[in-house]
Amino acid sequence: MWLLQPCAAARKAELLSRFLPVQLIHLSHLLSDSHEHLDHPGKFLERDLPDYSGRDWGERAFTIGIGGPVGSGKTALTLALCEKLRDRFNLGSVNSEEIDGTDVDRVLTNDIFIPEDRDFLQTHHALPNPAQIVAIETGGCPHAAIREDVSANLAALETLQTKYNCDLLLVESGGDNLAANYSRELADYIIYVIDVAGGDKIPRKGGPGISQSDLLVVNKASNAFFSFFFSLTRQLSEPFSTPHVGASLEVMRRDSDIMRDGGATVFTAVKHGTGVDAVVSLILAAWEASGAKKIRPE
Repeated sequence: MWLLQPCAAARKAELLSRFLPVQLIHLSHLLSDSHEHLDHPGKFLERDLPDYSGRDWGERAFTIGIGGPVGSGKTALTLALCEKLRDRFNLGSVNSEEIDGTDVDRVLTNDIFIPEDRDFLQTHHALPNPAQIVAIETGGCPHAAIREDVSANLAALETLQTKYNCDLLLVESGGDNLAANYSRELADYIIYVIDVAGGDKIPRKGGPGISQSDLLVVNKASNAFFSFFFSLTRQLSEPFSTPHVGASLEVMRRDSDIMRDGGATVFTAVKHGTGVDAVVSLILAAWEASGAKKIRPE
């Protein structure tokens, strides 16, 4: 039996492939990986619920976890939420050393090998103090850092809490597959982001993120409209060419409702600001219901 960290799976497979047949490689993966093996796409009403009874909001503020496939718009949503929340909650004056008053949000981004999402948020001034945005490099398995072994993220969040006395914390996972979802040990409110460009089959494929997140965000909804518009344009002017999405929002809405047993789903076009207010409202409702708001000085 090999004793390996979860994110060493890629390195392990490379080494095994040099010496073992495919069947033994597959068996070794099943025996030594700590990944949870699922036998159904997940049910919203059977999801793990947050347990606030032992939560110390002073140790770690109410934490929002944002996950989803690569390119779905997680970082764009994180930026939009920062912009909305900092306006709503008056951050006060900030410098490189200290914060005046109580802060609303701190951002922790996860990436595989490079801190690209952190750099994007800092470049776009998501928060007044760039030190409030921290990157965690997870290696080859970003889902492990938000589910199987959340220690690196927890440590970083608690450090931010100690330094800045936060009201809200945002965690963005690295882009991953439909089986990835947050552990309740890490996230009090889970948002899973998919996008229209992935196709209208995505919601019915299920997976814990789609079926068991607190909120499913279907992003880039405007692409469906532009897809229809451009298809007409191509008929009128044949040399004109553009990508065609070919996804039905009605199908995605129907399948999301079925897979999530009525759990919240919001269609957004984050780059254009569409739907972001609805996401903010749901986050703040969960924050208030958790009891975390009570410790925030007015």
